[in-house]
Formats: sequence, C-alpha cells, structure tokens
Amino acid sequence: MGLTQIDNIEVGMTLASDVHDRTGRLLLGAGVELSQKHLVVLRTWGVMEVNIVGTEDDDPNSRLPAEITHEQLDAAMASLGPLFCNSDVQHPVMRELLRLAALRKATHELC
Repeated sequence: MGLTQIDNIEVGMTLASDVHDRTGRLLLGAGVELSQKHLVVLRTWGVMEVNIVGTEDDDPNSRLPAEITHEQLDAAMASLGPLFCNSDVQHPVMRELLRLAALRKATHELC
C-alpha cells in the first residue's frame, strides 16, 4: 500500500486503510472500491491523499506533473536550498514543504 495524491486516484481503486477527515471522523473504510461519488466526497472534505491497495510508498518525486521533469525539480530544489538551510529537511513536513515549493517554482519557470 502507498499514499496516493487525490489527483492521481481513479474510479475502481481500493482503499488500503480508513480515511478520516481533519476532525477524525470516518469518511470511508478500508476495502472500499472508489466510485466517482467517493472522489467527490474526498475532495469536499479536503482529503489530499489516501492509501491505495497495490501502490507502493515510493519517492514522492516520482509522481510529478507531466510538464515538469526530474531535472527541473532538482534545479528548483537546489535554488531553494539557501531558504531551507536552517531547517531539518529530513523531517517529513519540511521535506514535503521543500518539495511543494520546488514544484511551484518549476511550474512558474515554465510560464
């Protein structure tokens, strides 16, 4: 099982674990095969990612938007390095923040 971003989820995928909203209320249980209605519910409640059966928890950089290459993302991360020099980028939250900032920078450089 692996975390999959909501934009990469498709109808027919199966949840590997329960999905809760921000307050801890159960939205969908493990084992549910997702329908279009389920996807609407997840987006409505602000769920950003869920555990999907059959996916691996791999490097988040392997799930890039089609218009951004790994090289562009690496360059954006390197240019943002000085802004994160006093942060522990090995911490999951900081690592994700750096990744999101690099994605945004790489996307804006395309324009």
